[in-house]
Amino acid sequence: MAAIDTAAPPGKLRRDAGVVGLLFASTTSMIGSGWLFGAYHASKIAGPLSVWSWVIGAVIIMLIALCFAELSTMFSKSGALVHMSHASHGETLGRLWGWMLFLSYAPVPAVEAEGIVTYANNYLPYFIKGDGSGTLTLMGFIASAVLLSVLAVLNLLAIKALLKVNNTVTWWKIAVPLVTVVGLIAASTHWGVWHAAPGTYSSQGMFTAIPAAGIVFSFLGFRTAIDLGGESANPGRNIPMAVIGSVVLAAFVYILLQVAFIMALSPENLKNGWTALSFAGSAGPFAGLAATLGMGWLALLLYVDAYISPGGTGLIYVTGGSRILYAVGDTDSGPQSLTHTTKSGVPWLAVAVMWAVGVFFLLPFPAWQLLVGYISSVTVLTYGLGPIVLMVLRRSQPDAPRAFKLAGAEILAPLAFIASNLVIYWTGFYTDSILFGMLLGGFAIYALVFHLVQKKPASAFGWNNIGWLALWFGGLWVITALGTSKHALGMLGFWDGMAAVAIWSLVVIWFALNAALPAEETGALMERIQHGN
Repeated sequence: MAAIDTAAPPGKLRRDAGVVGLLFASTTSMIGSGWLFGAYHASKIAGPLSVWSWVIGAVIIMLIALCFAELSTMFSKSGALVHMSHASHGETLGRLWGWMLFLSYAPVPAVEAEGIVTYANNYLPYFIKGDGSGTLTLMGFIASAVLLSVLAVLNLLAIKALLKVNNTVTWWKIAVPLVTVVGLIAASTHWGVWHAAPGTYSSQGMFTAIPAAGIVFSFLGFRTAIDLGGESANPGRNIPMAVIGSVVLAAFVYILLQVAFIMALSPENLKNGWTALSFAGSAGPFAGLAATLGMGWLALLLYVDAYISPGGTGLIYVTGGSRILYAVGDTDSGPQSLTHTTKSGVPWLAVAVMWAVGVFFLLPFPAWQLLVGYISSVTVLTYGLGPIVLMVLRRSQPDAPRAFKLAGAEILAPLAFIASNLVIYWTGFYTDSILFGMLLGGFAIYALVFHLVQKKPASAFGWNNIGWLALWFGGLWVITALGTSKHALGMLGFWDGMAAVAIWSLVVIWFALNAALPAEETGALMERIQHGN
């Protein structure tokens, strides 16, 4: 059999990514600053129930990932998440979703850079303000911007070389958390901590911790394998294996880390309850616990890892985000100059844009947890489209080739959509109001440019295909506003709100399916996407 030619002509991407490269690309996107901080924040919100927060978060992400595993084999192009929405509901939705995806990627390298300087502040106290807010000083901002520059420069490597670097980093990123788990459990002496301060946490916190503590954020990286699909010689086999395998691997590591973190605590740490959990060195939680337990060698290892784990995640997110921008240019949703590549097949301008916007996000969200809340909300919202697209294509393109076909999709896809909306609900009214306000403002600008600047008629906008978005976003916002989160009206109980979200999600699915493009038009669009026309 002749070897597959993975070389790329000028302006095109190379197809050098194998299954291990894609698996590790997604894995390293998940095991970043989330593992360094997530267990600490989850414990403060949900106490020992935080272990179940990670289990529920993993199940939710797996439901969503399974939908994308099938879709990825139908759109095996880099930036595939952008192309999917074009095929189901037309160009307007595709363009809007492309930019939403970009806005979910761009802050991640920034949050990873902040994770690095936050840990470094334990021994170089120049980066974080001393007022307890966790915000960056001017020195911290400069250091984070420099780190982003390093990530951008490394991204100018050819994809094959970049993934080789990432593979080495990922082995380290898997090994260190597992060593941490073994070390903390072995040194733990307060096994009764599981039953400490029982009145200071609740089952509600178990769910709110999923977005608030960075649990969802920690799992979001599964999509990286999909973003690099156009750079794999066998995407039909490689992408589903990488997507599903990375979620399973990350879930295993994160659940063990949460167990080890709780077991390493002492009753003294919880004398004021789980919400007031504190100990020496809590700004770098795992390293602080290791030092408290007399494990200086582990604390040193964790301080070293605080550079490598977030750095590796930030590196690969610059890669994935630049491919989203490449797809934005490729679909005429943005400047075609975004598709300009180096001789090695790297979209250099897209990488530069990722760096610039990442630096910008250091300004309005200058604290790790603030950035995590925003990223979790906007990303899960973009993920919610995946189950919708899957249901549309199962109905309109039943005979389209699928290298991976999800069994039970008629049940799992609606469940995935409901789950993604529940995460938005758990995020709370304040964050959701900012999120939906930003989306409304962006949509208004897009509509004005479309009608007034480009002077295109309303018939070309595709209102019939995107009207259901108003029901989706508006309904979620109203239910959250009626709920019990901070600044909400408190008219709807927490569990009643969850039921309302589930029911409303089914209503939105009905409208979304009926607003999809005709089967013939979807088929023609998919043909054009696959052949790059």
